[in-house]
Amino acid sequence: MAKAKGPTEPERPDGVVLSEEQKRRRRARSIAIASVLGFLVLLFYVVTIVKLGPNVLNRPL
Repeated sequence: MAKAKGPTEPERPDGVVLSEEQKRRRRARSIAIASVLGFLVLLFYVVTIVKLGPNVLNRPL
């Protein structure tokens, strides 16, 4: 089967080029988001363990 030909796309530059300052800020933002996400995961884990109580390992299987 022949592929349908559409209108040709105009030549585009390689996209947005970030400055070094913008790259640094993006990295800092990504690290902050990852840190908050990691903290939330740890918080949910601890809250779950606390709610299960100390006898969670001594329960009957």
